[in-house]
Amino acid sequence: MESREIRLKARPAGLPGPEHFELATVTVPPPGPGEVRVRNRFLSVDPYMRGRMIDRPSYVPPFSLGAPLEGGALGEVVDSGDPAFRPGDLVLSMLGWREAFTAPASALRRVEPIPGIPEQAFLGVLGMPGLTAWGGLLQIGQPRPGETVFVSGAAGAVGSAVAQIARNLGCTVVASAGSEAKCAWLRTVGIPHVINYRTCGNLLEAVRAAAPQGIDVYFDNVGGEHLEVALACARPFGRLVECGMISQYNAEVPPPGPRNLVLVIAKSLRMQGFIVTQFGPLEAEFRAQMAAWIREGRLQWQETVVEGIANAPEAFIGLFRGDNLGKMLVRT
Repeated sequence: MESREIRLKARPAGLPGPEHFELATVTVPPPGPGEVRVRNRFLSVDPYMRGRMIDRPSYVPPFSLGAPLEGGALGEVVDSGDPAFRPGDLVLSMLGWREAFTAPASALRRVEPIPGIPEQAFLGVLGMPGLTAWGGLLQIGQPRPGETVFVSGAAGAVGSAVAQIARNLGCTVVASAGSEAKCAWLRTVGIPHVINYRTCGNLLEAVRAAAPQGIDVYFDNVGGEHLEVALACARPFGRLVECGMISQYNAEVPPPGPRNLVLVIAKSLRMQGFIVTQFGPLEAEFRAQMAAWIREGRLQWQETVVEGIANAPEAFIGLFRGDNLGKMLVRT
């Protein structure tokens, strides 16, 4: 079996470009004992992958030059040398950015399709982005009914789930997004206070107008100006959930920190970052709650699907231009 894969050709400085990637064709061997051969159906494209392109110590090793990139993928078992997997099984892996692969069975996790829910949801609202939203908001933000939650990057895979979960918990939600189409979609799913941060003129004034009494929880996907605004608008004992700072991922010079960070002291704020893997023990609870909301029509999502493994680099670059509405996926 032949497979195409995307490799990291050079480490980018600033925004990645096509020149940092290369497409290669390899032969995928049949599985030996304890191995499984998989053909991927969907690949997940996520902002955190930008950090792995930098050669530095982190919570996950950097990508190697000349080697296939890695990321979340949903695939179908072609043949198996392990009795725990059979041809036709749907499996999740971290062996994305390739059309097919052979790997130890321990690298795979079988998923059972849920009637009425597309299989690729296991890479989105029922997968890592969904768990990031659910775990970060509930475990760290700890919103209470009647509180106000401000979500940046609210039309992305994580942010859109956070906004709707907060709404389902009885909170007032203020959401920011970067286009009128994204803002319009957020309104259709019941988020009344939506700000287009590219056209609002003054983000601080826009958030204050939407939440005149201040905000209790900030779920940060953007960093930069959004974080400064959240600090300014936070009520005493507010919680700042630091999930991502996509506005800074391609910075070639370290950006300055929030100019008003001193407000953490004056307002007795709690500011905490996290990595989604810490919520792994809660995955069954997460998936049951999210699936229930989906069945009740209280949780919706959008996908931006790019066709073909050769276009995976462009899909990834598009994340930083804001091309995606909802989850960015590549269909192989």
